[in-house]
Amino acid sequence: MSDLIQLTAADLAAKLAAREVSSVEATQAHLDRIAAVDGELHAFLATDAEASLAAARTIDERRAAGEQLGELAGVPLAIKDVLVTTDMPSTSGSKILEGYRSPFDATVVAKARAAGLVNIGKTNMDEFAMGSATENSAYGPTHNQWDATRVPGGSGGGSAVAVGAFEAPLALGSDTGGSIRQPAALTGTVGVKPTYGGVSRYGAIALASSLDQVGPCARTVLDTALLHDVVAGHDWHDSTSLDVSWPSMAAAARSGVDPATLQGLRVGVVKQLMIDGLQPGVKARFDESIALLQAQGAEIVEIDAPHFEYAVAAYYLILPAEASSNLAKYDSVRFGLRVTPQGGGTVEGVMSETRAAGFGAEVKRRIILGTYALSAGYYDAYYGSAQKVRTLIQRDFAAAFEQVDVIASPTAPTTAWTLGTHSGDPMQDYLNDATTIPANLAGLPGMSLPIGTANEDGLPVGLQLMAPAFEDARLYRAGAAIEQLISDRDGAPFWAQAPSLAGVPTRKAVA
Repeated sequence: MSDLIQLTAADLAAKLAAREVSSVEATQAHLDRIAAVDGELHAFLATDAEASLAAARTIDERRAAGEQLGELAGVPLAIKDVLVTTDMPSTSGSKILEGYRSPFDATVVAKARAAGLVNIGKTNMDEFAMGSATENSAYGPTHNQWDATRVPGGSGGGSAVAVGAFEAPLALGSDTGGSIRQPAALTGTVGVKPTYGGVSRYGAIALASSLDQVGPCARTVLDTALLHDVVAGHDWHDSTSLDVSWPSMAAAARSGVDPATLQGLRVGVVKQLMIDGLQPGVKARFDESIALLQAQGAEIVEIDAPHFEYAVAAYYLILPAEASSNLAKYDSVRFGLRVTPQGGGTVEGVMSETRAAGFGAEVKRRIILGTYALSAGYYDAYYGSAQKVRTLIQRDFAAAFEQVDVIASPTAPTTAWTLGTHSGDPMQDYLNDATTIPANLAGLPGMSLPIGTANEDGLPVGLQLMAPAFEDARLYRAGAAIEQLISDRDGAPFWAQAPSLAGVPTRKAVA
């Protein structure tokens, strides 16, 4: 059944609908793949083969009975462990939630189940989504499927590797400052951060509530769009959820398959996002992609966004401040880990011991920073000033989109670095989000898609596209056209070009 894992989600869905293959067969094939390679990659924190196969069997029975099912019914789905589920533990990559079982599903998980998708496991992540490498997980790092000595990006490296290594055709992630898009870039996959409020956050374990957004991950633009359509929409459980009608993202992706759709597209290149420290191979692939767009009739416009250079500084005040508040609930009293000092102790003592034992170094760092930024006498100077910068960045975006349809940039300044390289130097991780953070501060949709590999190391490079709020479909239309350009240039889809893992079918054989 190895051929089943090499199908795109769209192709697998078509075979399932035609009853050429069963969901049980597809699910088993991906579970077998996980068993074969995840010991090396560690993309998953939890799987439950019995529960997954039972869910797949139910879909097969419903289809055999003639029931009309959703387009993705029976397709396996991996879920970032930041999203709570009833059938598997939900830890957010932290010891403080080790073994925690949620009494309810996150809204996006419930929507996926209703659409017939089959949960095959919870994916690894930086603890509470704090990190850019999936090295901060309390349960050990995830390894990049292109090179197991390299990081997969973060915080959602598990979801990106799961789809990139053919362990799942689709995955859900969350993006607070680039946690879907940056891992997509480093693993050669596709990831989308929807417009803020376009996808429910109910049941997503909160990091920074004004920045967090749930979104889809896959190997192709169309697959990502199909999952986006499943999870998008208003949810009364989420006070930030937008009560608007969304167009079909899949229809937009399908309409963009012809690169001729790029004719006349105005593409902005923000000079402040062409940051110092761009790896030469990253810049070369980006420049080549812009040239490809121009050759197809797109208009390239240089954009000046003067406040973007302050985005990282503002973000690393807003995020820790909100995280400090959100993580106060992990107090040893209501749920999660409880550590009792020898001889008992006060509530305050138990709380202190529990948080000391349950939180990792990066989480503690950000809680301390955020608590300080919110403290009396410093609120206006730090958190308040950062929010003012955020408004200026939003205005820069508004001015830019008066001139262009989409903005393009490198998704990440470098390719995947070696595991452990940034240990003890969190600033290196923080700067890796320099190009993705602005979209979160402004609440805008962003996509990363692969555009080739860097000459220096042969590792994937991602192109980021950003669009105005509510224009997620514009990203899928443009992204599908660019994806086709890259495929035509290379003679194969990008996902079919990665090197093989030992003992498993090569990706080049799929080309």
